[in-house]
Order: sequence, then structure tokens, then C-alpha cells
Amino acid sequence: MRDIIRMIVVLTVICGVSGFTLAFVKQVTEEPREYAYLKFVKEPSIKAVLSGYDNDPIKDRITLTLGKDETGKPVEKQFFPAKQGGKVIGVAFDSSAPGYGGPIDVMIGVNEQGVVDGISIMKHSETPGLGARTTEPSFTGQFKGLNLDGALNLTGNGGKVQAVSGTSVSSGAVVRAVRQALELLPKIKQEVFSS
Repeated sequence: MRDIIRMIVVLTVICGVSGFTLAFVKQVTEEPREYAYLKFVKEPSIKAVLSGYDNDPIKDRITLTLGKDETGKPVEKQFFPAKQGGKVIGVAFDSSAPGYGGPIDVMIGVNEQGVVDGISIMKHSETPGLGARTTEPSFTGQFKGLNLDGALNLTGNGGKVQAVSGTSVSSGAVVRAVRQALELLPKIKQEVFSS
């Protein structure tokens, strides 16, 4: 009986120390893990949509609370400022809209006047050879220099963005994602461009 009690005490101590150690390691490594994720997953898209900066947008990122979701939890979003000589000259942030096969996640680079510097498709589930062609530079390059005026629409809706042939749903989703991002800009402009 005494051996069983000793074994239970030893196992309890081992489990407690292990749990505490794992929790401590998780807390200590949380920030470096987030930085590594952003550096290797989002940075290629950020570099594709911003130009002329001399800072590390990942390191200088800003997290803003944009409201609450339907369960009352705060909705936070990250913004990646591009700086030149310490002055913010643009910002990159992501947006999403439903495409044919699921959400299309788009990184948008924009300047303070709301003009698109570039876009990059980060993630999608569109049909290979069709909707997936919206990731090609011949499509994404059409967004450079556009703002929220009527030109930022598909040509079928009076805009300047030519849809990839046979992919009006996917092409339209990218346009909607970019428009949503630009509509958000006035709400975050002061905090991002004064950082």
C-alpha cells in the first residue's frame, strides 16, 4: 500500500512539473514563434505588395482591435507598415472574400491616399488551371494604381480589371477582397500612418 501511495505522489509531481514546464516554454516562445510564422508565411506576400521601404514590416507590425464578433470576442487584425527614413509610406494587410472553391485570402499593399501598390494571393482553393490563374501576375498586376473609384471593378461591371477567362467568380472575389481592404483603410489610417 505504501509503495502505491509513493508511486502516485511521484507521478503527480512529475505530471505537475511537466505541465508547468510546457506552459512556461509555450509562453516564453510564443512571440518568437509568431514572428517566425509571419516571416516565412506572410513576408513573401508583404514583399510582393510593398516597395521602397527600409524597415522590417513584420517587426514593426501593429495589431488593432476592429470591434467584436458575434460572440463578443474582440476582432484583431495585423497591419504591416512600410517605412522609409522612419516615415510610414504604405501598409500591407490581408483581406478575404469567398471564391468558387472557398475563401480567397489576399494581401494588399496600399499608400496613405488609398492607392493600391500591389496585391498577392496568399491562399485559395480555386480550381487548378481556372480560378487558380487569378494568382498570376497578369491578373494581380492590374490592381496597381487603382483606388476605390469605379475602376476597381471587373470590366463587366464598368471597371478596369479584366477577369481571367472563365473565372468570373474567382476574379470577382479578388476584387471584393481588395475593395473591402480599401474600405477599411479610413478607419485605421490615423493609427497606422502615425506609427
